[in-house]
Amino acid sequence: MTERADKTIELRVLRYNPEADEKPHHQSFTVPYTSDMSVLQGLQWIKDTVDGSLTYRWSCRMAICGSCGMMINAEPKLACHTLLRDLAPGPVTVEPLNHFPIERDLVVTVDDFVKKIESVTPWLIPKHPKPVSEGPYNQTPAQLAAYENFSACINCMLCYAACPQYGENPKFIGPAAMAILQRYDGDSRDGGSALRIDAVHGEDGVWGCTAVGACSDVCPKAVDPMHAVNQNKMNTALDYFLRFLKKRDAK
Repeated sequence: MTERADKTIELRVLRYNPEADEKPHHQSFTVPYTSDMSVLQGLQWIKDTVDGSLTYRWSCRMAICGSCGMMINAEPKLACHTLLRDLAPGPVTVEPLNHFPIERDLVVTVDDFVKKIESVTPWLIPKHPKPVSEGPYNQTPAQLAAYENFSACINCMLCYAACPQYGENPKFIGPAAMAILQRYDGDSRDGGSALRIDAVHGEDGVWGCTAVGACSDVCPKAVDPMHAVNQNKMNTALDYFLRFLKKRDAK
């Protein structure tokens, strides 16, 4: 038996059309909901029945694609993974992710985020290349465990919206990029760490992190980017020390 939507909740949605609006503003909608409805479904109800111009990103509705990241009551969350019943009686404020330029309504520009991910060479570079005929690159359970958690990142950008350092310094490489970097550097099959190390050296890299830990708090997949940051700090410190020794021995 289908549950009737006999309860309502107010959604205060940030609206912005750069072709018509001087600045962003909020618009309120009264949305009927059932106990299993998410914020994303509430937005879809608005788009389908009230205002078809409401703009937002979504795809899978199962917290896998990472497309529907938004600020919900000032916290970075996946709209598909946030139930309206947990936000009752409302009102619920829905806004685009912090620290990113707004394209329209709840859609933000992702160009800077993509560039930061690309900067860490986010693919496997075989340490010992071999032909397919020689079979797969086998790993032990312990070798898999060394990086498996970081491979769960869905590029939802919630960690960037929560990161105060990225908000202050847009050049900062950010939590997800460091988690993805560690996913490959921690892989026993990979030999590309030397290509990635320069991406995280310096103030705009791993050492720019102020260790607030908000990135790990908001991650919907429990990736724990803060742990990746700490591992990268150790790796870059070791790399600097080894370079120092090589220079000293060369004299």
